[in-house]
Amino acid sequence: MNKITILFLLLSISCFGQKNPEIEKPIRNLFLAMKNADTDLLKSVFTENAILQTITKEGMVKSDSIPDFISSVSKFPKGDLDEQITIEAVHTDGNLASVFTPYSFYLKGKLSHCGANSFQLVKQNNEWKIQYIIDTRRKENCKEIK
Repeated sequence: MNKITILFLLLSISCFGQKNPEIEKPIRNLFLAMKNADTDLLKSVFTENAILQTITKEGMVKSDSIPDFISSVSKFPKGDLDEQITIEAVHTDGNLASVFTPYSFYLKGKLSHCGANSFQLVKQNNEWKIQYIIDTRRKENCKEIK
């Protein structure tokens, strides 16, 4: 290989292999807030008009309100809700980011279900916030992420 090809490969690996902690922060805080039943932290990760949806196994899209979601999290003791994720892809363009995260969800320490989350984030006032989450949920073929 010539020097230009090697340089291009090294630059490609360093550019595409990097994580973006600023974009990941609200996502990681979402799951930290769920695990700690911390409603203040949970509220802080979302935009004012965020959307939360789930695709059912029948292929229907079910919507939930963010306030209802926060209220349901508040009813669990600290440690009962533990969603473990793997950040597989982050795509950005200016103030928009898209993040894909397979997950395993543990309820009271037991694997409950798994699936994938798709996040759309926006940068507002120099801070990334979650605008939209849609996820899948299944009980079969789940892998432990812990």
